[in-house]
Amino acid sequence: MEIRIGIQNVGREIVLESGQSTDEVAQLVAAALADGSQLRLTDEKGRVVLVPGNVLGYVELGAEESRRVGFGAL
Repeated sequence: MEIRIGIQNVGREIVLESGQSTDEVAQLVAAALADGSQLRLTDEKGRVVLVPGNVLGYVELGAEESRRVGFGAL
């Protein structure tokens, strides 16, 4: 799933591919916003992304979809 994170007062967004479920990421974002703790996400390559919860502008969650391979994939 693709995750886009916007940071307050920063023009660029953070984009990562994660194997975590939409519900799991939504719960992590809600917890980070509620108490101002850090948002901690892991991408598909095992890298960890840490974002302070008090500077989150938005988090956009893409649809969970398996990748299609081949010429006939639509």
